[in-house]
Formats: sequence, structure tokens, C-alpha cells
Amino acid sequence: MKIYTKKGDKGETRLLYGDAVSKDSIAPEAYGSVDELVAALGLIRYEKELPLETKEVVLRIQRELFVVGAELATSKKSRLKLKPAETLVTSSMVESLEKDIDYLTDKNGIPDFFVVPGENSISSKFDWCRVVSRRAERKCVAWKKINEIEDTFVLIYLNRLSDLLWMMARDFEKEWTSSK
Repeated sequence: MKIYTKKGDKGETRLLYGDAVSKDSIAPEAYGSVDELVAALGLIRYEKELPLETKEVVLRIQRELFVVGAELATSKKSRLKLKPAETLVTSSMVESLEKDIDYLTDKNGIPDFFVVPGENSISSKFDWCRVVSRRAERKCVAWKKINEIEDTFVLIYLNRLSDLLWMMARDFEKEWTSSK
């Protein structure tokens, strides 16, 4: 078996259940942004100073993002084939993110000003992942509108994930640098 199939050489790709779409259509744009986020989180998970419990949270999120990507890579007509927490984002996935956010909020509080990223490598990478997540979220808004999909937790998941990534960045800073 070879890594290259040559099937995408003419600018088309296949979705999860075989539907062909142009590589510049909204589904590949959306799941490609999520894939970028998975890779960016890998840069954080590699950090030597990252505590084990944080590495485990990051790995859980990376795995959940594969579920997000699977849902995004499915046409509207094939949505009934999706399996909760395997290829379909669930409310419990969102609730896990909310619990993580609440824990960090209780631990650190929330700044009442805009924070300038860059105190250290780990917090900066979490902030970078946050903006990648926000971009993926914007792509998913377009995906939802274009495909007229109502029954999805993808946008909610990415919205909460962006909040969690912001809180994780703050968790790794000794002091928060104000934008003023």
C-alpha cells in the first residue's frame, strides 16, 4: 500500500461515507481547520514541563476533535450513520469541557481585562490553539448554514473549547499582562 492514491489530484476529496466534494468546499475547509487544531495541540502536549494531568486533558481533546472532524466530513444525507462520541459530537463532550473550564475558573479566577499572550511557551501555545479553534468555529458556522444542519453540537463544542484553551493559557501564567 502507498500513502498516495492520486484520487485527489484533480481537486476532489471523499467525505466519510464516500460522497465526493471539491477540496475547497466548506466541509474540507471546516475539518481541515479542526485538523490544524489537533496538530497545534500536539505542540503543547510535547512540552516537557506540561503536567501529566494537563497532557491527559490535551490528549482527550485531540481525540474528541477527531470526532468533530468525522462529523464535519459527513454529508447531510449520511448524518444518520453517525455514532455518538465516535463520529458525532455529543452534549456530554461539551459538558466535559465546561467542567474543565469551571475547575480552572475556581482555581485562578478570570481576569477583568484583555490579556496579552506571550508570558511563556506553554501559555502562548494555548493562546495560539485558541485562535485556531475560533477560526475552525467560524468555518463550522458556514458548514452548518450551507448544509442546513440543525442537530449538531459541533459549534457549541468548539465555542467551549476556545474558552477552555483561553483558561488553560491563563493557568500557565504567573501574572496576566493587561492590554493597557
